[in-house]
Amino acid sequence: MYEYLLSVFLGIVEGLTEFLPVSSTAHLRICEALLHIDLHDGFWKMYTILIQLGAILALPVYFWGRIVRLVQTFPKGERGNRTIFTNPLSLTLIAFVVTAVPAWALTKVIGKNLENLWVMAMALLIGGIVMWIVDAVFTRPRTMNIDEMTLPQAVWIGAAQILSAVFPGTSRSMSTIAAGQVAGMSRPAALEFSFFLSMPTMVVAVGYDFLKSVIPHHHEAEIAPLTITPHQWVVIAIGFVVSFLVALAVVAWFMNWVRARGFVPFAVYRIVLALGLLTLLMRGML
Repeated sequence: MYEYLLSVFLGIVEGLTEFLPVSSTAHLRICEALLHIDLHDGFWKMYTILIQLGAILALPVYFWGRIVRLVQTFPKGERGNRTIFTNPLSLTLIAFVVTAVPAWALTKVIGKNLENLWVMAMALLIGGIVMWIVDAVFTRPRTMNIDEMTLPQAVWIGAAQILSAVFPGTSRSMSTIAAGQVAGMSRPAALEFSFFLSMPTMVVAVGYDFLKSVIPHHHEAEIAPLTITPHQWVVIAIGFVVSFLVALAVVAWFMNWVRARGFVPFAVYRIVLALGLLTLLMRGML
């Protein structure tokens, strides 16, 4: 029963934080540290990967109608003024490529040395300050929705997202939203593009983590899915479903929130969380 309740709790944490600009990686890592979960255990590695997939699934479900319209009108777009290089689907792919190659190379070199709570705390703090400043300064957008985006904007956002891959705790959504606002996009446009870019980015990132776990290198612990017990599969299923449902609700709520309000509350939350985490670390409580 304990593991079932734990799975519900972690599923809620993943669903709540995956698409908000507060870093799901940092939240899961903090919860795992507080709950003394063995991060090297093969089952919990598998569990973390699969509940992330649950959250990812919320995006195509929520944006299904929008995605279908973009595919049907490709490449000219719904307004008939787009090209193969400026269609929102193309821009999403371009931003993803800009992120993927350097992020993969950098993570291979330094990523393993950065996945610790101290780095995450500093990333939360700095990211919160940056988000607060950006939201206060860039208040006159030129691009009101993703149908008006330009190629340079997509490249810039893709480059900014590299930070979240290299520095855990930065948050993919924080990087892309802040970069979008700096590039002249409205809050809703920056958020929607952030969600679209999250789909390929997260699928590839989670898939890469899965392959690293199933085909380990340098004596890493191996995940053997066939040895997972029926009880453990139920634990995974609970986390997957809870993560999906919570993430779906969060995406719908967040889209409505941003249309009327800014990102400052999330920036404040990041800063408060970072200061709390740094306090616990300095006292040796984590």
